[in-house]
Amino acid sequence: MLSKQEGKIIILSGPSGSGKTTLHKALLKDPALKQILIKSVSATTRPMRPGEKRGKDYFFLTRPQFESRITKGYFLEWEKVCDNYYGTSKRQVLGLLGKGKNVLLCIDVKGARNVRQEFPRTVGVFIKTPSMKVLRERLSRRASESPEGLKRRLDIARAELKEAGQYEHVITNGRLDKARRELKRIIVKILAPEGNAGASGKG
Repeated sequence: MLSKQEGKIIILSGPSGSGKTTLHKALLKDPALKQILIKSVSATTRPMRPGEKRGKDYFFLTRPQFESRITKGYFLEWEKVCDNYYGTSKRQVLGLLGKGKNVLLCIDVKGARNVRQEFPRTVGVFIKTPSMKVLRERLSRRASESPEGLKRRLDIARAELKEAGQYEHVITNGRLDKARRELKRIIVKILAPEGNAGASGKG
């Protein structure tokens, strides 16, 4: 069992459809990790999806509410993706770190760069699919995107994949169970008291 230690920030990033959200949820439910790895709940202006809960999955805000918080410097990082805002509360993250908690952020590559500017010791894990064909198929199965929206998400994904080399670890999510085991192994190594996250190579 891992012991508590100085709080660290771990970022999961990857294109929409890569499976990062599913892996993110799996980490937080894992008995060996859920006591030492805390989710940072992001804010967003996108509509709530079936099964999601306010304050657990996201803080759902209106566009005026979100933009007001931007003006007030509320966010550690924020981005506009496919016409919706996403952001991480600075106060929330600093509060958790101050209590020695390890914070898990599930954010895009632009947000990750912003977080690293303030917290250089942040460790990043990039999740990708085996190919763009697989990514397209996963996004198509959602049946929640117009043809124009699907094309836009694929264009964004191509740009995000170019950033994968900036992450300490990269996981190819071809099989969810295998990706989940690999991600857990990486997280355990990062959080282990004797671990040296900064020296880790690509996963």
